[in-house]
Amino acid sequence: MFNKYDVIVVGAGHAGCEAAAAAANMGSRVLLITMNMQTIAQMSCNPAMGGIAKGQIVREIDALGGYSGIVSDNSAIQFRMLNRSKGAAMWSPRTQNDRMRFAEEWRWMLEQTPNIDFWQEHVNSIIVENNLTKGVITGMGIKFYAPAVIITSGTFLNGVIHIGEKQFGGGRSGEKASIGITEQLVNLGFEAGRMKTGTPARIDGRSLNYSKMELQEGDKNPSKFSFSSKTKPLQNQLPCHITYTNPTVHEILKTGFDKSPMYQGRISGVGPRYCPSIEDKVSRFADRERHQLFVEPEGWRTVEIYVNGFSSSLPEQVQQKALEHIPGFEKVKMFRPGYAIEYDYFPPTQLKLTLETKTIEGLYFAGQINGTTGYEEAACQGLMAGINAHLKINEKEPLILDRSQAYIGVLIDDLITKGTDEPYRMFTSRAEYRILLRQDNADIRLTPISYHIGLASTDRIKAVEEKTQNITKLMSFIKAEGIQPAEINDALSQIDSAPLTQQVKMFGILSRPNIDLNFFKSSVKRIDEKLTFFTNEVQEQVEILVKYEGYILKEKEMVQKQQRLESLVLHDDFDYLQLTSLSNEARQKLHKIRPKTIGQASRISGISPSDVSILMVYLGR
Repeated sequence: MFNKYDVIVVGAGHAGCEAAAAAANMGSRVLLITMNMQTIAQMSCNPAMGGIAKGQIVREIDALGGYSGIVSDNSAIQFRMLNRSKGAAMWSPRTQNDRMRFAEEWRWMLEQTPNIDFWQEHVNSIIVENNLTKGVITGMGIKFYAPAVIITSGTFLNGVIHIGEKQFGGGRSGEKASIGITEQLVNLGFEAGRMKTGTPARIDGRSLNYSKMELQEGDKNPSKFSFSSKTKPLQNQLPCHITYTNPTVHEILKTGFDKSPMYQGRISGVGPRYCPSIEDKVSRFADRERHQLFVEPEGWRTVEIYVNGFSSSLPEQVQQKALEHIPGFEKVKMFRPGYAIEYDYFPPTQLKLTLETKTIEGLYFAGQINGTTGYEEAACQGLMAGINAHLKINEKEPLILDRSQAYIGVLIDDLITKGTDEPYRMFTSRAEYRILLRQDNADIRLTPISYHIGLASTDRIKAVEEKTQNITKLMSFIKAEGIQPAEINDALSQIDSAPLTQQVKMFGILSRPNIDLNFFKSSVKRIDEKLTFFTNEVQEQVEILVKYEGYILKEKEMVQKQQRLESLVLHDDFDYLQLTSLSNEARQKLHKIRPKTIGQASRISGISPSDVSILMVYLGR
């Protein structure tokens, strides 16, 4: 049996799949170990990808050469660009996906990727010698060797499922928990904790009355996640629906609180603040008479329905009775009840910015093991761990994205620098440079970086170069092209925009808030003819650059100022405990986290501006 590899990935969820694909596509020989080959890349919770800030992450993964965007496009049943009514920095793509096809697409792409082998079994322990990673040992005692191991265990480490007063071991409904790895890592000096998450009941769509619900259709002109030409926008879409809870539903839910594992103290793990269970919503927001529920189809060829917003761990009979009082659910039939799951995680301050552990060289953590929640957050960590594992074993410089380059950089910096004691979820508000980190320019930001390290393909970089050139050409055109009052004043008057009194460049008119390039296409024929040479993607990019020019320049200035602090390097052997001029809290946190730069140190919770000044004095600044 062949048992020596460059990289071993433990777990085949979203993080594990991206980690395996990245390392393999860069040239490493990869072994992907999973407890069940039939559940590779399974959507354990909602059948959707993207959303607020998460959609930006999927586009960044795609721009770097990951697979999540392509898989999402090829398994989509609906596409929506969220927050279109807000500024471009807030636009966030989201797909509703066919759950079965999503997993099928992921497995197919992995099986078509050279350098990836698969093994179906439970991993008992990691082989560690002199604080160096050497491989793993499976439940059958088989040893696989590699200088880099990436743990992407999801919710499986000592997982416990809760439904009312019932509890049983499991990493996901119908699947066993993973035992052994936590205990070994704690013995090696790692700190572990417990978190929880939950999922709603799955419903038989044939038992629902959709006429009592609001229709929620996809975009009329849907886009897609991947910048690659290998995927196409949807031609046909499935609708979702919206309904609401009511006071009767809330009262029924309360009857189960005395048997709730959350309220009776049987769950010690901390749950996600921004995705609470329905019982948590009823308790915390007692003044609310209703809560919105999204009725989401699971795929093209199934009647299974996901009730987004109704996550619960109450007894199954309470869930059933409460559901029956929701409009459209009067005759509802459940496929299975919702449940909560508790699992082990490892506070991410124990990691380097590469996602390699500080304690054991060659050991990487990615996904929910680091305290995050969400497919997208997990997938981007897996991608970065896979990239950095390959770079390390080939003695190359690591890839660390900073906060001005990507949402991925924000997420990893937040985890390593600030840590988390509750499931971490990405939001646009977490990114201080979100006007620069838009979903539309992820390829321009990141594909050149990925191509440089050997991950993004030649076709990808050529497409980015062509797009960049066309953006420059179109920008030059609108800055040079003059528009006469007679050509456009009638059209301006129809939208209550001030008329021109003299010739004005297109740039000046386009900068008005209620005018886009489509306005010129419909009102000035000669302009329409010239714009046909540019794709919709290029035109949209130019519109954003024009309308947000001042904000973009301001953020770039902020980035330059912050990069001065990021250039001030703090050495690993810096003895913070001896700096008595620092506060006690600062000494302890700096000693524990060991930031790489003054910039990173300044973002640690509890580090004051005066602490930063003291560090700069010691660096001779």
